Amino acid sequence: NQSFKLAVKEEQDEEEEQVALTLLSDDDDLLLPGVQIPDTAHQISTDSWFQVGFVLTTGINSAYVLGYSGTIMVPLGWIGGVLGLILATAISLYANALLAKLHEFGGTRHIRYRDLAGFIYGIKAYSLTWALQYINLFMINAGYIILAGSALKAVYALFWDDGQMKLPYCIAIAGLVCAMFAICIPHLSALGVWLGFSTLFSLVYIVIALVLSLKDGIKSPPRDYSIPGSSTSKIFTTIGASANLVFAYNTGMLPEIQATIRQPVVKNMMKALYFQFTVGVLPLYLVTFAGYWAYGSSTETYLLNNVNGPVWVKAMANITAFLQSIIALHIFASPMYEYLDTKRGIKGSALAFKNLSFRVMVRGGYLAINTFMSALLPFLGDFMSITGAISTFPLTFILANHMYLVANKNKLTSIQKLWHWLNICLFGFMSIAATVAALRLIAVDSKTYHFFADL
Repeated sequence: NQSFKLAVKEEQDEEEEQVALTLLSDDDDLLLPGVQIPDTAHQISTDSWFQVGFVLTTGINSAYVLGYSGTIMVPLGWIGGVLGLILATAISLYANALLAKLHEFGGTRHIRYRDLAGFIYGIKAYSLTWALQYINLFMINAGYIILAGSALKAVYALFWDDGQMKLPYCIAIAGLVCAMFAICIPHLSALGVWLGFSTLFSLVYIVIALVLSLKDGIKSPPRDYSIPGSSTSKIFTTIGASANLVFAYNTGMLPEIQATIRQPVVKNMMKALYFQFTVGVLPLYLVTFAGYWAYGSSTETYLLNNVNGPVWVKAMANITAFLQSIIALHIFASPMYEYLDTKRGIKGSALAFKNLSFRVMVRGGYLAINTFMSALLPFLGDFMSITGAISTFPLTFILANHMYLVANKNKLTSIQKLWHWLNICLFGFMSIAATVAALRLIAVDSKTYHFFADL
């Protein structure tokens, strides 16, 4: 009895030293020790795998898909583009599956990517992963604001061709609407019905872009599908397009999304991933291939600038792209919101004055900075390339393979270990090469365009 009391007291002392923890069993029918979950201001284990699958699908079928014909297919051509997209799909599913299986590694549920890296490697890896993830999400958000601004400008140009509404103005309006949405939606799980709207918006602009592209392609003379540029530039654009390939499928925040899923978290997350990389990728394939088929090497980085059709149809496509970008941005900004809310203890009613004023100031300020950077350098293709190179490659492929290798080093065979090391070396080389190519692309565009350019 004395030993039992002492053990209980020691356990209570340990719990007091930890950040608040919740205990959950992976199977309610089994009386097994639970998995520890760090404290968070946002909701955990509330969403079905189907809702999480839609969150993931919203990310890959966001308005970014309207740019893949120009940023992936044009630099790679038919063979490279088709094979690249299919290979990137398979590799991304594999890498995300490795990461999903580590979600409860070591008896702790790692609800943040940086927590998992810190648990496996230590505090330095925690800080480095958080920095990479912050850069990744900041640039993705900037891309969404540019997309929303481009869609808004396209709508204006359809009805008033006076050139008064410049792209920076449209980006500023898009940033303001994104901030208003961020203030109203307290956390990722609260998106709820908005995911349904997001799916509807995606279907509208994807179907319109697909139908109008096919219509133009049927009526157009033979197109030029040759890869543009000199021999040297082709090398750099091909490498840059590889970064766009991984950018298309990967969020860089899988643990944060997996944190919202119900028990059993690994099994349900795998269902969501299978949904994302089967049903979820079909719209992306259709609109990307159709756009390139219709316009060839002259395809622009925003497909709706190429298509011809009734004004009201094109306006509808651009308006839905604008609205969907706002919802998708909130998904990729949620890790930053969760960090700030948890740090400041923002809990309870979302409408409480303290919570509401905090969101207005902090989220509004964050998106104001993001909007300013988007208007300053509105080069969408550059954002996709540099984001894929410096953060998506390391977060999704290099870290995922190495963390899985470290976590399971005593369970893997020599062949399996060699396989993971080959992946680490290959993607490490590709990350370096893609970074160089993306920086070159930015340097070239900086000479062509000025700050706050009206593209």
